Amino acid sequence: MLQTLTVRDAVELAVVERSGFVESRHAGAAVVLSPDGDVVAAHGDADALILPRSSLKPLQAVAAVTAGAALDGEQLALGTASHSGTDRHVEVVREVLAAGGLTEDDLACPPAWPSDAGARREMVRDHAEQSRIRMNCSGKHALMLRACVATGWPTDGYLAPSHPLQVHIREVVERLTGEKVAHTSIDGCGAPVFAVTLTALARGIHRIGSASERSPFALHRVAGTLVRAVRENPWTIAGPGEPDTIAIETLGVFAKGGAEGVMVMVAPNGATVALKMLDGNGRAATLVAAALLARAGALGDGDVGALEAALPLTVLGGGEPVGAIRLSPDL
Repeated sequence: MLQTLTVRDAVELAVVERSGFVESRHAGAAVVLSPDGDVVAAHGDADALILPRSSLKPLQAVAAVTAGAALDGEQLALGTASHSGTDRHVEVVREVLAAGGLTEDDLACPPAWPSDAGARREMVRDHAEQSRIRMNCSGKHALMLRACVATGWPTDGYLAPSHPLQVHIREVVERLTGEKVAHTSIDGCGAPVFAVTLTALARGIHRIGSASERSPFALHRVAGTLVRAVRENPWTIAGPGEPDTIAIETLGVFAKGGAEGVMVMVAPNGATVALKMLDGNGRAATLVAAALLARAGALGDGDVGALEAALPLTVLGGGEPVGAIRLSPDL
């Protein structure tokens, strides 16, 4: 029986307050690592298994590059993104595909509308249809396809867990997390997603987020290059007004949210947090992650305040602010 996170093993991480009344509570688990990678704080059961969802993308991207996908800059950053499907995102993904002799038809992610409201309105005006390249994981899929082209692996069936690329990704995930994959599921984009403990996810993200481009080890050099690419191009990782982009722009952190309330964040000094909201709602996840890094001394209280002001955390009533999403007083 897999040991997944339960209500009994979760703690309250955030609340939603409306007109002085706590309307909702977000419980979950979180773990904080020091710049050296040691566990310095744990809230709830950090040894329970979770599906990292898109918070696994940095590990998948590192694996794809080590398999031969030689990308850099905004193209590499798009490979770890959950982008909002703007024209700018799509243009870069098309460049990645074209440079490998590929087209949008090679993508195996499902067609989707962009989450960016402006891009979606423009598509509706133009009577356009959903497309694979607008799907928020298209950058990851383009990177995976480039790895297949570089290595000589077939591009057909590249999402199958038994495909050489996915086997390689699994091996890299296990190497970075220091933990054997406990279960393989299929993510929303169709790619395999691997169940690991929250602590193992934090360990893998810490190794990526604190890696040096001057390391004697190729895996670490690739990780360092990836983190630099994201920090230099924060628009790629999500998009205008999106929490990951806001956090990177405001704090200089490396941040990657995942579906169902998962969040990982690495401070400039290497301190790392990984968390999972048990109810699957990630609206408070970015704030909680930053606050936990601040409590570990990796960010200042002013940094958290600046992030809180920039994030969409206001609760409205009749179009006017009447409350906010806040940290739990018990955290």
